[in-house]
Amino acid sequence: MNTGYWKLGKWTLSTIFILILMSMAGLVLATGDISTAVTTTVATPSTGTLPWWAWPLILFIVTFFLGIVAVLGGVGGGVLFVPIVGGFFPFHLDFVRGAGLLVALAGALAAGPGLLRSGMANLRLALPLALIASASAIVGAMMGLALPTNVVQTALGITILAIVALMWMAKKSEFPDVSKADPLSSALQINGIYYDVGSGREVDWKVHRTLQGLFLFVIIGIMAGMFGLGAGWANVPVLNLLMGAPLKVSVATSKFMLSIVDTSAAWVYLNQGAVLAMIAVPSIVGIMLGSVVGVRLLKVAKASVIRKVVITMLLLAGSRALLKGLGIWN
Repeated sequence: MNTGYWKLGKWTLSTIFILILMSMAGLVLATGDISTAVTTTVATPSTGTLPWWAWPLILFIVTFFLGIVAVLGGVGGGVLFVPIVGGFFPFHLDFVRGAGLLVALAGALAAGPGLLRSGMANLRLALPLALIASASAIVGAMMGLALPTNVVQTALGITILAIVALMWMAKKSEFPDVSKADPLSSALQINGIYYDVGSGREVDWKVHRTLQGLFLFVIIGIMAGMFGLGAGWANVPVLNLLMGAPLKVSVATSKFMLSIVDTSAAWVYLNQGAVLAMIAVPSIVGIMLGSVVGVRLLKVAKASVIRKVVITMLLLAGSRALLKGLGIWN
């Protein structure tokens, strides 16, 4: 039974990856040269042939598959949504970042109940770190909206490529060896037990280096709010590599944390009018449906396959964002 589930999960991941690549290639051919929005909220394709209603439809399809991959990779929908939509769709980056936060938030809300019921997402681990990151995300959102678009686009591309390098070099451990919990995590009672389907046993875990983790989540929150990426892209390495939480606990808790962190930054974008319904609504619906599917696949999917898919997608999207910000590929 487990073998059948794994084959289904592997086939699904491959299909999702191919469809996303085909969508991005089709968008480049459809839009041609895209001009920057000045007095309107959406940039107008100068040689494009698609009607306006096609973009919400394409957004729905793309974000559905992104929602599945985001849950499996624990990176949050925003980290995939912002560089892909900002690079391949004819929308102004401010609106893409605002929608990206709502997309990550919606995906977290859709996936959260299932992750909590499974026992993989842990409230005691999530809440202290999420509160620190959410306060920092407000500052980051204000900074991002104050900077010029090309600067933010270039910085976004560099950040995404740095995330790729981090994920490529980091050797994540499914079951880190934490010999002793530190005093802070013991005081906060950050520990737990969950049943791992892959190994067929109960995993009793605890964490250490909690103070260092709190400090890093300040930086994570600022960058998440500035780029509209959510925070999952850095949550998993910190939770897993630094603090020693099991990989599946890190992925699930990271996804749940987005519902707290992204709410703070999203209010800043809403207050500044940087949220456009035509972008946000189909993207949110797509990401929520995809996240529900992703939660089911998370229990049986192989971590190494998930990692390769996410890294490849981020590499393509980050390169596109950097080249667009530098004016090399518009």
